Amino acid sequence: VPISTPEQTFLDLAAVGVGLVDLVVVADGLIKTGHTSPERLIETAAQWDGRGCRLARRAGALARKAVDSPQETRLRLLLVLAGLPEPCVNLIVRGRDGGWRRRYDLAYEELRLIIEYDGRQHAEDAQQWLTDIFRREELDQIRWRLVIITSEGIYREPLRTLERVRDALLDCGA
Repeated sequence: VPISTPEQTFLDLAAVGVGLVDLVVVADGLIKTGHTSPERLIETAAQWDGRGCRLARRAGALARKAVDSPQETRLRLLLVLAGLPEPCVNLIVRGRDGGWRRRYDLAYEELRLIIEYDGRQHAEDAQQWLTDIFRREELDQIRWRLVIITSEGIYREPLRTLERVRDALLDCGA
């Protein structure tokens, strides 16, 4: 049975006019599941001159490894496309002993600033809520700043989200 490659599917979506953000969400998902890599998407898009080629090239350049969710991609792109510096994806913070402690969605490591996307389960799941409390206390102990963004901050109040992150960046020395 003929089947499309992940790279061709990416190009096909660009050709039918999927928006930039949605195309990067797809690309990050394909990368996360091991079906392709940012390098392969960039290379494929660079060689293609069909409809949507510019969109595919731009989306390929914005795709990243290890993104855990579509909302993390949307939040990262909200920041980047608004002109804020690009945060690193899935920063691992180590404990005093050097061991792995926690992983955070987005971070500006040199500024000790973490940007976390919290979905509904963070409020509705009692265990998740408790884990989040401990995570926040650990960050306070090691003097990292934390900004939490919800879907409201992406879809309904993106300007407020950008202002919050910008203000945190400035407060942390950017």
